Amino acid sequence: MKKILVTGGAGYIGSKVSHDLIDRGYKIIIVDDLSNSKKKLVPSKAIFKKIDITKIKLLEKVFKKYNFHSIFHFAAKKNISESQKDPLKYFKSNVIGTKNLLDLVIKYKVKNFIFSSTCAVYGNCLNTRVSEKSTQIPENYYGYTKLISEDTIIRYKKKNNFNFAILRFFNVVGADKNQKVGEVNYGSLFKNISEAIKKNKLLHVYGNDYNTKDGTCIRDYIDLNDLSKLHLLALKKINISKKSIIFNCGYSKPLSVLDVIQNFEKVLKRKILINFKKRRQGDIEKIYSNNHMQRKLFPNWKRKFSLLDSIKSTLQWENII
Repeated sequence: MKKILVTGGAGYIGSKVSHDLIDRGYKIIIVDDLSNSKKKLVPSKAIFKKIDITKIKLLEKVFKKYNFHSIFHFAAKKNISESQKDPLKYFKSNVIGTKNLLDLVIKYKVKNFIFSSTCAVYGNCLNTRVSEKSTQIPENYYGYTKLISEDTIIRYKKKNNFNFAILRFFNVVGADKNQKVGEVNYGSLFKNISEAIKKNKLLHVYGNDYNTKDGTCIRDYIDLNDLSKLHLLALKKINISKKSIIFNCGYSKPLSVLDVIQNFEKVLKRKILINFKKRRQGDIEKIYSNNHMQRKLFPNWKRKFSLLDSIKSTLQWENII
């Protein structure tokens, strides 16, 4: 049975991918410091180690014990506002943590490295439908640390024999189709909407003066289940082809914040009261995916979950419906 290390496997995306890897017969070892995740999301069949990936000596003990075939690297600090206030914290966790893993990948001859990146590496591009070749000038420090990590992976690959896949996520939404995993941290739009509904409070929307159709930010949303499938396909692709890949993960469907709220209202059959607040520092005005590369790499992959599906699974996870 092939052993796979999943960093950040107690988090929203990492735990979902871990469940799906276990279902496909892999032995999963999860490392997570639980700083922005929950142990309850760790699959019961996974081996769990509470480790901070910036502590390389502790991390190496795990590499020594298990002969890893591949690594899925999700562990990272990801709050955009916090990254602006505490850049050193984000550099240590996201950049140094990734470098530590790569050093151990080389030392212990791990074949495949799959990295969780973000559309935040692009920043405010002139062309809001961004491709992998678009200019990369991050608007916030979180995106900057992810871009440095990408560059580090590419640099290591040039001198060493391993395969990598870099997946640039757009906004990930929804819950696991079997309700094993859902969002537990606050801050995302779907989580904020859910909390406002549960507590019968006003929903804060940050910025209504952007240069968009309704003044609110434009994003591309991808369902958690569809994203997890792309991870499994990426592993298979680089393992067979021995060629490294970088690609966007999105549907190429731009939606405003108000579009999403209106779809929540459609499912709930009631209005959600909104309180507009000033823009947040580091927020990108509008960005969505050119997913041509994604479709080229995985021509048989198809979107299975609609926005309404994502909303319904979220409301189920939050015990609202």
